[in-house]
Amino acid sequence: MSFDLVFFGGTGDLTWRKLMPALFQAFRHGKLPEGGRVLAVARDDQSDEQYREWLKERFQEVDTPKRPSDEEFSRFAEMLFYRRMDLSQPEHYQRLKAWVDERQADTVVLYLATSPHLFPVICEQLGHAGLNTPRIRVVLEKPLGHDLQSAQQINRVVRSVFDENQAFRIDHYLGKPSVQNLMALRFGNVLFEPLWRRENIANIQITLAESIGVGTRGDFYDRTGALRDMVQNHALQLLTMIAMEPPSSADADAIRDEKLKVLRSLKPFTPESVRREVVRGQYRSGTVDGKAAAAYLEETKVPRGSSTETFVALRTEVQNWRWAGVPFYLRTGKRLAARDAEIVVNFRPTPHNIFPAGSALSNKLVIKLQPEDGLELHLLAAKGTGQQEALSPVFLDLDFDKAFPSERVGAYERLLLDAIAGRLNLFVRSDEQEQAWRWVEPILETWQRDGGDGLRTYPAGTWGPPAASALVARDGYTWSEEQ
Repeated sequence: MSFDLVFFGGTGDLTWRKLMPALFQAFRHGKLPEGGRVLAVARDDQSDEQYREWLKERFQEVDTPKRPSDEEFSRFAEMLFYRRMDLSQPEHYQRLKAWVDERQADTVVLYLATSPHLFPVICEQLGHAGLNTPRIRVVLEKPLGHDLQSAQQINRVVRSVFDENQAFRIDHYLGKPSVQNLMALRFGNVLFEPLWRRENIANIQITLAESIGVGTRGDFYDRTGALRDMVQNHALQLLTMIAMEPPSSADADAIRDEKLKVLRSLKPFTPESVRREVVRGQYRSGTVDGKAAAAYLEETKVPRGSSTETFVALRTEVQNWRWAGVPFYLRTGKRLAARDAEIVVNFRPTPHNIFPAGSALSNKLVIKLQPEDGLELHLLAAKGTGQQEALSPVFLDLDFDKAFPSERVGAYERLLLDAIAGRLNLFVRSDEQEQAWRWVEPILETWQRDGGDGLRTYPAGTWGPPAASALVARDGYTWSEEQ
């Protein structure tokens, strides 16, 4: 299958830090279809060869195992091309169409790795230029909008130009092997599904923690914040995967229909419940990995006195028969104690404990997303030292990198290959995305009214404000690292 892949924003951070390295890995692994061309478009004026040299230099900044050798890059670069493009100029889209029409590739993927506010302009111009035929797909990078209204506006424009099955709204967390294996765990095995309900599960925790700060992205991050950056998309998508009912098939819409039902079942927020069940924080100076870390307000391009949150923890419930009364805790933040993304399913204790004191721990399933991908099933076992001994915790550990050493692909690599192949299963549908915005909107509105009131600070290198621990403790639970 021949394909053309066009990166709008071809010199931007996302393209050279994430997308091009992922594409190279697909090339290195022999997974890219034959007959592919890759075109980067941006405002800079440079030739194909100049762009290839520029990208080769950028590749020296990616992780060592992912860097190409000179010979590998030389072969990879044969498919790379560059065109200068002003996204506001209609004639430049006609030039792009002429490049696409030089050959009739089976598939054309247009990847919008630009600021979301440019999506409507780009899509409208693509439509005017005739770059919306059935063989063309458009990939929309997050964040898709700044609030519900802007998301709906973007989707209206996208739908006016492309059919829904041509629009690939990307959330790279859905491309992680552990998330894919969550589907396999639940719907490919008989073991867990009978337990996957309120009678057996005490609570579910989703943590997306980063140890880094905002770096040089202070101006972007200050307009965004942790709620928009991580909760509205990544965390809620993970929640839907955990809580969804078994779909009728592996068809993309069957899966996305069930995810949408979960989003519509989430307990809605009121101003009072926002103040009670949502914790927002901002990191102050501290120590991370033994090194001094500046406060958020001291970061480059962060406005003085900003009340933008770098941490969010919240409690919610899925109001249906399977999950009624089970708390779901979501937590994300910058400058936390570790880079750690995981989903923890805490099971209820046995109804009657016959073992000595100290055996009251419960089982839990840990789905690890980063820095490694894997599953841990925590059980209780006897050491065999005596009849009345307390049980001790043990766990079964499945490391996907060790289990499938030659078959692993990164999140962006998987999603790029799926976009080229036209597989929509791991992409977000417009009604899903809008419903997620609809659910977080009361939080944003309450925070806007409250200003800086309720914003808590936490030292860099910790797990966030103490109020986040209190949020969980009110239900009698603790966060996973405290267990």
